Amino acid sequence: MSPLSVLFGSLGSAVLTIALGAVLILALPRIIQWGVIDSVWSANDGAACREATGACWAFLRAKFRQITFGIYPLDQQWRPFLAMILLFACILWSLPPRNWGRSLLVLWGTAIAAFLILMQGGLFSLVPVPSAYWGGLPVTLILAVSALGIGFPLGIVLALGRRSAMAVPRILSTGLIEIIRGLPLVSLLFMSSIMLPIMLPDGMAIDKLARAGVALTIFSAAYLAEIVRGGLQAVPAGQEEASRALGLSWGQTMRLVVLPQALQKVIPPLTNTIIVMVKNTALVLVVGLFDLLSSGKAALTDPAWPSPFTETYLFIAAIYFVMCFGISRYSAFLERRASIGTAR
Repeated sequence: MSPLSVLFGSLGSAVLTIALGAVLILALPRIIQWGVIDSVWSANDGAACREATGACWAFLRAKFRQITFGIYPLDQQWRPFLAMILLFACILWSLPPRNWGRSLLVLWGTAIAAFLILMQGGLFSLVPVPSAYWGGLPVTLILAVSALGIGFPLGIVLALGRRSAMAVPRILSTGLIEIIRGLPLVSLLFMSSIMLPIMLPDGMAIDKLARAGVALTIFSAAYLAEIVRGGLQAVPAGQEEASRALGLSWGQTMRLVVLPQALQKVIPPLTNTIIVMVKNTALVLVVGLFDLLSSGKAALTDPAWPSPFTETYLFIAAIYFVMCFGISRYSAFLERRASIGTAR
């Protein structure tokens, strides 16, 4: 289907295309005037921005480190930068299917340990920095990676447990899934941040970032479990029967035959849930964690600047868009790859 047929293939499509084109034509000059011509790109303080009628991009230049790394000590911010590079490198290495294997698990375990050592310090002559001082993009990344990296295999276990013929794992899995899916994520974050410390014995404490990570992981596992269960139900029963006829054990059948087909069938809903979970990391703001969004809001409180909300939120939105769009394009690649295999 050509682009012209999509835009003008019917009367309704043509009307919408013309209307949206007119809106863009009217809005684009004003956006250029505000964002480029009348904007302030360089300034030592907010005086120039207060006098300008356009965007204050100088604020982003001045507050880039605070937005990106939060209140992490300024002289130690090379550490979260290196930790982010490490995570991004592992993500890129994990994308090609040829790299999937046990060695990838070892790589990720090493990368997470290195990330925590870099951020926390206390080893290898690194200055200790408590997690209360962590913030910005590194916190968003580690919460998303931990919630999805641990939540996905846990979701598979819950999906298999819910479909089990044995009553105990089926009841436990169903109960956990339904309870977690019936609660909003904000309530889970509040429970992990406020209620859990009250229930712990005296003298025992769990880091706030770790508690938020556990809440996000359990939440993502419950939603991913239902998606995986749908994929398992879509696999013909004959596949499992044929595997048993070949002498494969239950574990081998699930790992080699059923699960690959089930996951292939649910790539789009899995992608949607993963993108939602990446964006849900911004909710840790309500329990006082300085993720990317909360670091941006904290930067806006500087009285020396005129608080350019639009510019700051556009910058944060662009970062989230790059991450989520990248996930979307990668899922499209996996779908094309799966369709080629199916066609063969």
